[in-house]
Amino acid sequence: MKFLVLLLASLTLAGCTNVPAMNSAIPARAPQRFAWVTGLKPEKAAYYRELHAHAWPAVNRQIKASHIQNFSIYEREIEGKLYLFAYLEYTGTDFAADMKKMADDPETRRWWKETDPCQSPLPDAAAAGKIWADTTEVYHLP
Repeated sequence: MKFLVLLLASLTLAGCTNVPAMNSAIPARAPQRFAWVTGLKPEKAAYYRELHAHAWPAVNRQIKASHIQNFSIYEREIEGKLYLFAYLEYTGTDFAADMKKMADDPETRRWWKETDPCQSPLPDAAAAGKIWADTTEVYHLP
């Protein structure tokens, strides 16, 4: 009888630690946040907006497969020049490897052939052979 009570108690406790509703609410770890800035060529701005108004499904799938969520691009005019600000949250464990997979994806590369000529890199990004310039987080309120 004592064995039966111990077995029942063990099964009950083990079941409690595996309740999907409880575990799904607890994130494995907080996402990493990234943000970048680049210029937007005025003569290409309408085309850039149109591309993103109808983003290609394969590109969106690749972004999600690369463990990216809450990805947004904002546009702002400052002193007559157009700028883009991109923000995303990364939930994976190897950002560099996931970005390489994205860069190796044929549809993503085709997408970048459309979007890259629309952008005007900031001097430091251009010197590094990049389109988007890194930013530094100053404040975050979770």
